[in-house]
Amino acid sequence: MTGFAPCVAVAFDGPIDIIGDVHGEYDALRALLVQLGYDDEGRHPEGRRLVFIGDLCDRGPDSPAVVEWVMAAVAAGRAQCLLGNHDLLLLVGESRDSLRWFIDPSHAELQPGGKYAHCRVVPPERKAAYLAFFDSLPLVLERPDLRLVHAAWWPAAIDALRAAGTPGNLALYEAATQRIETQLEVRGITQREAEERSEHADQLKDGQGNPPLLPALAEANLRRNLDNAVRVLTFGPDCLATRPYYVMERWRMAERDRWWERYTDDVPVVMGHYWRKFETSPGTAAPSMPPSFDPTLGPSAWLGPKRNIYCVDFSVGARFVERSRGQTQFRTHLGALRWPECQLVIETGVVVATEPGFVSG
Repeated sequence: MTGFAPCVAVAFDGPIDIIGDVHGEYDALRALLVQLGYDDEGRHPEGRRLVFIGDLCDRGPDSPAVVEWVMAAVAAGRAQCLLGNHDLLLLVGESRDSLRWFIDPSHAELQPGGKYAHCRVVPPERKAAYLAFFDSLPLVLERPDLRLVHAAWWPAAIDALRAAGTPGNLALYEAATQRIETQLEVRGITQREAEERSEHADQLKDGQGNPPLLPALAEANLRRNLDNAVRVLTFGPDCLATRPYYVMERWRMAERDRWWERYTDDVPVVMGHYWRKFETSPGTAAPSMPPSFDPTLGPSAWLGPKRNIYCVDFSVGARFVERSRGQTQFRTHLGALRWPECQLVIETGVVVATEPGFVSG
């Protein structure tokens, strides 16, 4: 792929099917496409088209197959795709366990008996194509009746991207990172953060520690999130945590800001990212982090004061946990929201009529 699309781009017109975070679960994706009526090439007999909300890759068994399929569908004009936070981490080359399949295929975790031995690694000759694809993806899609973003409709970040032109996601992210780190150093936060990390090194080294809420570390976390437009749209905005928690191999002093509780625009928003449950009963595997939504919130519910925000991520990214426990009947799912019908379709074939606070269609 050559060139970069606008970071804030125009969504397909007409009926679309918005697919939640896939996380490398290729079989679930293929099953969902069948339920939605698409053929193997992503064509639909009624002319519907697909929009992927981001996070194509992660700990699932076949991230390369997911990326290859979506790349082909996008190139053919049958799909659009947003950049998710896991896709961004791959793009910036951050070495995390969820990205061993791409960043570090020789890692022991990918060898027989390893935690991620189930993950297919990327063919080396395809790495450059994947990086170019993720670099070129929009961060926001919009049309008069709908807004689409991976994690947060954050106006300040979106306005900054509208003015940024099309330098590519990696260039935008790195420029923001450099600016933020310079500001943190000038304000003395970098030094205080280093001192806190040194003083509490034993507590911060793994998830068994119990560190206190560290103010400099918390402020640095917030600034690296809120002041980076690429990051805040893909990870969502943070606010100061009430207590530290351990997730994605590190202790965090900031937690997710429930931005949707303050969204009062009339235009509906569809997002992913937030590990929603399809079943409200206990037992769904999920990361050890503060829940984003009321655990009794069913799949038909829309969010926000106007009930015009919908999260289409039904936690299929945690299916590797269920699989590692020997489960064959999964409580995590991959779903798609049909627009303008506002129907949720799950890969098993279940269809749910959602309940927005507006009249669609």
